[in-house]
Amino acid sequence: MPMTAAQNITKVLNAYNEAAKGRPQGIESDKSTKGNEFADLVKGAISEAKKIGEHSEQLSIAGIAGRADIGQVVAAVAEAEVVIQTVVAIRDKVIDAYKQIIRMPM
Repeated sequence: MPMTAAQNITKVLNAYNEAAKGRPQGIESDKSTKGNEFADLVKGAISEAKKIGEHSEQLSIAGIAGRADIGQVVAAVAEAEVVIQTVVAIRDKVIDAYKQIIRMPM
């Protein structure tokens, strides 16, 4: 069963928080696999965000044409807004982490 966007984003946020605390999840002996897991989580979250945005756009267009229920349109737009806010928050956290790393003394 595929993960929902909220589950995928939550999993990415949890992995980021644990890594920021120095406690990466699921410690494995193969470091490259672990890097790929995080990359896959991020890619999956972005893919889900894109799908939600596209679905919202399609429902909005159908709503304008009178072919969709207004409740569905509002729900889809609200979900897309939450996803966009989450993506922006994650981006900001990643940029902040990068800036902190750059300021670290060598």
